[in-house]
Amino acid sequence: MVQMNVEIGRLRGFLDGRWASVREEVRGQIRASDLLRPVHGLSVEEYRERVLEQARLVSQTTSARLFFPRAYGGEGDMGGALAAFETVALVDLSLLVKIGVQFGLFGGVIRRLGTERHHQRYLRAAMTMELPGCFAMTETGHGSDVQSIRTTATYDPAREEFTIHTPDDDARKDYIGNVSRDGRLAAVFAQLITAGKGRGVHVFLVPIRDQRGRPCPSVRIEDCGDKGGLNGVDNGRLWFDQVRVPRDALLDRFGAVAPDGTYTSPIESETRRFFTMLGTLVSGRVSVSGAALSAAKLALTIAVRYGLTRRQFHAPGTQQDVILLDYLQHQRRLLPALATTYAFHFAQQALVTSLHDAGDGDSPDESQQRQLETLAAGLKSLSTWHTTQTIQTCREACGGAGYLSENRLTELKADTDVFATFEGDNTVLLQLVAKGLLTNFRDEFESMDTVAMVRYVADQVVGAVLERTAVRGLAQWIADAVPRSEEDTNLLDREYHTYLFAWREKHVLEAAARRLRKLMAADGDAFAAFNAVQDHLLLAARAHVERVVLEYFIAAIDRCDDPETRALLEKVCDLHVLASLERDRGWFLEHGQLSAARAKAVITNVNRLCRELRPHARLLVDAFAIPEELLPQLVRETEVARSAAR
Repeated sequence: MVQMNVEIGRLRGFLDGRWASVREEVRGQIRASDLLRPVHGLSVEEYRERVLEQARLVSQTTSARLFFPRAYGGEGDMGGALAAFETVALVDLSLLVKIGVQFGLFGGVIRRLGTERHHQRYLRAAMTMELPGCFAMTETGHGSDVQSIRTTATYDPAREEFTIHTPDDDARKDYIGNVSRDGRLAAVFAQLITAGKGRGVHVFLVPIRDQRGRPCPSVRIEDCGDKGGLNGVDNGRLWFDQVRVPRDALLDRFGAVAPDGTYTSPIESETRRFFTMLGTLVSGRVSVSGAALSAAKLALTIAVRYGLTRRQFHAPGTQQDVILLDYLQHQRRLLPALATTYAFHFAQQALVTSLHDAGDGDSPDESQQRQLETLAAGLKSLSTWHTTQTIQTCREACGGAGYLSENRLTELKADTDVFATFEGDNTVLLQLVAKGLLTNFRDEFESMDTVAMVRYVADQVVGAVLERTAVRGLAQWIADAVPRSEEDTNLLDREYHTYLFAWREKHVLEAAARRLRKLMAADGDAFAAFNAVQDHLLLAARAHVERVVLEYFIAAIDRCDDPETRALLEKVCDLHVLASLERDRGWFLEHGQLSAARAKAVITNVNRLCRELRPHARLLVDAFAIPEELLPQLVRETEVARSAAR
């Protein structure tokens, strides 16, 4: 085994990346403030008050200003804002959601969908939390299907006002952060009606409380009650009973109403206009993905440190118990999850960079914008699922100690559980990814509903479909890279890894296209065809995202100019890939891409890589640079004991 002497500072700096200074500034603020420390045993009201105080503290720092334009006192650095956001997530995920709603969603929707008059009136107050706001999109009867929400905004030209109305309880706004306690102004998604005609979903700024915190007339507010996690966030419900707001309450960048009720928009298609408006909010999904990974990193840090100090059972011929992480099975529990967390870290880093460079999801290049939205949807889905599994594994790896609230793992588990449906249900988001792949992010992408997408695919012969899908660029690469035989291919060869992931994506997408075409030829029912192939579409989406994540990991390694750090990351990448192949080896066996002997060799190599990375486990988690103040006594106490024993 090759010895690697990696310097923690170099690995940490490489992980921190382009916005390293922002991350370190936030860490310094965490170390300096007792308010930014985990606490336990608070009542719900005490917890919410503490989170509000924390949010106000953050609002006075660079972290808040990064979200907002320089013209209104901000820094205008979305990449830096998301880096700060990921670091704040380590403190408390309730705090993360609180500021995410205030700066990212409420402030973000005003900035992206409003025009100059809205910016001048509201952005500075949103940034400083002088004006606490909320983002009222989800309804009880419509969660993922935002286009079908039923809250209405009917224009009255005689008074130049909109009337905001909740027709029934299914149309109430639900699960809305900042609503039940602190919010004063809501960004309300509603169906715009003017001159007797519906114009689709638009956003309106609607006061819900006065300066003294009392509900506004005809606005009903209700708390959601105790939740499975994130109880520091005041989630609530909203009803509007013919609430009147002025004409300029409409955020009218993509759709405006004149005093006489005439509607105009730079985007003619209602469906395309809707998706364009939602597309400008892509940073929300990117931030959830980053927050989830921060939680996974914190859980792994706790579990790995505990595993390096906790001892159980004598080894034969000795009187000393064995360190947990010296057991291969304990290594198998934690180290593959750690390796995949590294993979997602570099994919997230690339996504944040792309979002920042594309103007915060507001790129004039529509194809680039669609691809960015698709990657954000896919990465959010897989990274949040990975986080859920990883935290549970870490909880179990710490035994009974992991079940104590003070050791943070149960808190992390409870708080991240909702991330699978937060900012979009993960399964629905993967369907969005599949749709993008099948249409190759065409200009018509956003105007295609499910039926139109299926008909588009079915109208092509399969070969033409593939020429028009995102797999087109893979086909020639696969043809060039296909291994001559298993005997000629090293199981740890990086090109072979990329070949396997790309081949799976291409094969599954081809199969999905063929099934869609066959089903459409049989009876022409587009919805039934789509419903019948969802298993294939979801697998295609997952295969695509996993291939992209691997390519971003490889690209990051290629950028690393320190030989020792690079060698370590190569080994981490090997473990990530082989653990993935081990998980899916049945599929690769079925499809002739792995022989039985090679599938067994995958298992052998996972074991070997776990043993080789065991000496570097502490380094790999310490490189996440989680402030000691945020770690539980469980590992800080054992650190003292370990130092004394040296």
